Amino acid sequence: MAGAVDRGRESFERRAWADAWSRLSAADRDTQLELDDLERLAVAAFLIGRDEESVDVWGRAHHVWMRLGDVARAARCAFWVAFVLVNRGQLARAGGWIHRAQRLLDETGPDCVEQGYLCYAAALRRTFEGDPVGGSTGFARAAAVGDRFHDPQLGALARAGRGRCLVHLGDVAEGMALMDDAMVAVTAQEVSPTVVGDLYCTVIEGCQEVCDVRRAQEWTAALSRWCERQPQLVLYRGQCLVHRAELMLLRGAWSDAGVEVRRACDRLARPGGQPVLGAAYYVRAELHRLRGEFPAAEDAYRRAHRWGRRPEPGLAQLRLRQGRVDEAVAAMRRVLDEGGQWGTRSTLLGPYVEALLACGDIAAARAAVDELSTLACGWSTPLLRATALHATGAVLLAEGDTGAALTTLRRALADWCELEAPYEAARTRVLIGLACRTLGDADGARMEWNAARSVFRELAAEPDLTSVEALSPGTSHRGEGGLTPREVEVLTLVATGRTNRAIASELSISEKTVATHVSNVFTKLGLASRSAATAYAYTHDLVQVPSAEPPTRRSPRSP
Repeated sequence: MAGAVDRGRESFERRAWADAWSRLSAADRDTQLELDDLERLAVAAFLIGRDEESVDVWGRAHHVWMRLGDVARAARCAFWVAFVLVNRGQLARAGGWIHRAQRLLDETGPDCVEQGYLCYAAALRRTFEGDPVGGSTGFARAAAVGDRFHDPQLGALARAGRGRCLVHLGDVAEGMALMDDAMVAVTAQEVSPTVVGDLYCTVIEGCQEVCDVRRAQEWTAALSRWCERQPQLVLYRGQCLVHRAELMLLRGAWSDAGVEVRRACDRLARPGGQPVLGAAYYVRAELHRLRGEFPAAEDAYRRAHRWGRRPEPGLAQLRLRQGRVDEAVAAMRRVLDEGGQWGTRSTLLGPYVEALLACGDIAAARAAVDELSTLACGWSTPLLRATALHATGAVLLAEGDTGAALTTLRRALADWCELEAPYEAARTRVLIGLACRTLGDADGARMEWNAARSVFRELAAEPDLTSVEALSPGTSHRGEGGLTPREVEVLTLVATGRTNRAIASELSISEKTVATHVSNVFTKLGLASRSAATAYAYTHDLVQVPSAEPPTRRSPRSP
């Protein structure tokens, strides 16, 4: 049996985690492993995604160290149990282990680094419970203990955790500085494999929260290299694939993103499923939505929700594409009203503005875009700035300030091009085309729409392709898109800038009926906003472009 243990140790040193698990667990069934080997077995189980087995083995090691009277080592094992459980969202079980270990240390009174590890675990739990203030305070104490005991691993974990809390609390600059500081320990190889992936993912997710694409790309590439050196790694390899897919989606490599996210779903589904599977399904849903594969998108959003990933804003954007505008607005308003992590508002406000404009609530859209612009000014990241500029341009267009809209949208386009985000750039071109059309520049509008059409066709973004073709002059359509006479009437009034309430009053029908007609118009014509509907109506001569000099009104008595 000594041979199996030796082979297990050798596999562990090579970071062949599945082999280490297989060999050490086989030896464990036949004989009692030494404590160091038992801890190796727990680490290997964790890194191949066998979380419950990892918890069990760490628990066994904890009890053995207790029998031997080494309270500090027993507390360290309890910390790892809590670490695994907190990251799986099992906060009550984790809390029990943290309390037990803290009680043991308090009773025996050793001044040891394990006090700092338990402080970190408690802070992590508080953060997961939605208390970033308490989490930040706890992480700061843990970092101080790590520094006092010259433990770079504890210091890195605590600084990364505190950095995320500060980002959630709005102190983005200090939060990002702490996360960069934490990654020094990773690049200097001062931390164990158990936490390397956790630190990478913590920092990458922090970058995504503040829309810092360049930082996210840099650390994702580093995580990819780390994972590639460990082919048997399961836990963080799946997360790495998800992060890679998210960046590919932004950069327009949709086919590659699809491959990565399929690999991520396959890897994360075994054994027993990993919580980050929800993020993988969300990316899959986004790809389906953007390509117009709506039933598949809806299924993937529901799977994402089942695994703990909120389906918004993607599901609301799907509803918008389906013409279910009121549902989209209600969902986005609910999610924003729920509050939660401060940093997540940046990903919600842009889609919320789009939904509000689709339902004609320009005042609410203005309030939302002002908040988004404030965030963009505070964070100074290119992605968030481009998002805010695009949304601001759309609102200005809806408000009738076409000149300001055009200037703002040109700036957004420049940012999207610098970020190499072709889909978002094409969406901005559509709005620029609308502004050009409003200003009487038909050639300028046509060139912008043709450029957008080319990108949408290359990406197979069918809903957007349908919408831009509806805007482009000279494109053949079936009559008036299969609209009923009442729907044409509603579309005509939408194009004049009337709200649903004003249309209802003019046509003597309910506001709910108007909303249904607007939804049907959007669905039949493949449109996503009232601005697009307005452009369609003008392009197809359903309304006339106002002349420079209004016609003289006739007297009611004139024949």
